[in-house]
Amino acid sequence: MENITFRVLDIVRGTTVDGPGFRTAIYFAGCHHKCPGCHNPQSWDFEAGTEMTLEEIMQVVEEEDFDVTLSGGDPLYHAEDIAHLARAIKETGHTVWLYTGFTYEEILDSPLLSAPLPYLEAIVEGPYIEALRDPDLLFRGSSNQRIIRL
Repeated sequence: MENITFRVLDIVRGTTVDGPGFRTAIYFAGCHHKCPGCHNPQSWDFEAGTEMTLEEIMQVVEEEDFDVTLSGGDPLYHAEDIAHLARAIKETGHTVWLYTGFTYEEILDSPLLSAPLPYLEAIVEGPYIEALRDPDLLFRGSSNQRIIRL
């Protein structure tokens, strides 16, 4: 495995709120979007959480044997490393969803931010906008956010 480390806030095993079906959700530290009303403001700190290697994360993914969601914080602040992780997950036969505050257009305009795209099934994109909060939306917090199937 690659010699890559991540700052991981939490790994939630068997969740059903971060994408379709039972999933392993991995929450990464660090976010500069700092959306007002964010449900996870403790994730903004890039030094929060615990350091984990790609291999350690993959052990959890393989133990749980669920599809995976990458969230945070914002995983795309670590896009190159996330691409390696997403590729490794995809190679196990699992799908990968990714939550980001960047818009799909911003991602496509950036070779760095778009590095994980080939390994993702879907992106839930766009900043959380508190005034557009809608608790009835599936897998999103505000109506401006889109689920982009790749």
